[in-house]
Amino acid sequence: IKALDEQLREIDAQLETAMLRVPNLPDPSVPLGADDSENIVLRGEGALPELDFEPKPHWDLGPALGIIDFERGIKLAGSRFYVLQGAGALLQRALIAWMLDLHVTQHGYTEVYPPFVVQRQCLVGAGQLPKFEDNLYRDVEDDFWWVPTGEVPITNLHRDEIIEPDTLPLYYVAYTPCWRREKMSAGRDVRGIKRGHQFDKVEMYKFVTPETSAQELQALIDNAEDVCRGLGIPHRIVQMCTGDLSFTAAIKYDVEVWAAGCGEWLEVSSCSNDTEFQARRAQIRYRPERGARPRYVHTLTGSGLALPRVMIAILENYQQADGSVVVPEVLRPYMRGMEAIRPT
Repeated sequence: IKALDEQLREIDAQLETAMLRVPNLPDPSVPLGADDSENIVLRGEGALPELDFEPKPHWDLGPALGIIDFERGIKLAGSRFYVLQGAGALLQRALIAWMLDLHVTQHGYTEVYPPFVVQRQCLVGAGQLPKFEDNLYRDVEDDFWWVPTGEVPITNLHRDEIIEPDTLPLYYVAYTPCWRREKMSAGRDVRGIKRGHQFDKVEMYKFVTPETSAQELQALIDNAEDVCRGLGIPHRIVQMCTGDLSFTAAIKYDVEVWAAGCGEWLEVSSCSNDTEFQARRAQIRYRPERGARPRYVHTLTGSGLALPRVMIAILENYQQADGSVVVPEVLRPYMRGMEAIRPT
């Protein structure tokens, strides 16, 4: 019996490891497709800017305005790092503060300020481990992991809990810096600030009942779009096909903004319904009513929005012929009344 028990422990460990590598099942409504080339653009909103001059990409605009320093970023930390300074640092801070205020005051989210490092089980519960281990930063001595997204700590706020009746839905929003090794994007977007090892993000997260998760996803997308609308940035909604779904998502839509200097659409939010996938891994349940058997919640997540691509869209779409950049009106109270960023 002792020998068999030992064999069983080994088999159970192998089974758990294998199961943790199985992704969520696509929702039946998700279109079939092999990769991102088969994603579907559903709709767009906002007219593309009509500039009567040749627009510059942000990697030229930033240094010319004295707000992005690529050379010193590389000197400090290596490739894919940069330094924001002056109005550049202020613009990013203003965006974070305004987005948090928008989601709290107009969309009903509760702001949380979580730790920026988490324990291993938090990443397992959120679906990041073991699949993405090579892309995550870790402190080996204490087994702390730097969060790749605010989704990770928020998922685990209610890990191993049974949420009481009449409590759901729960909406959370959080600002976190995020760290990713970007091994999976080697050779892509090497210029500018589109893809870095460290970036800031405002994350929206919902714990909801299974019956409401489909409509909650549409509301989540609209919350992300409200940021684009407030900033006056043209955007579009793209539905992911089966071959481009994330590991945890049953159904996912990207919000993409237009960047006039790069001449491309940039993803700033992925709004996903993860159904009960994360809830099973993190053991997050709720009681539909007093005394009822607990059920798994559904979790939804979406950036609201992710920086620095919002920074790129503002710099490139609001640039002027004289090299200055107009500050969107909603951000001016957060930028000491600054109406434009001008070369220093």
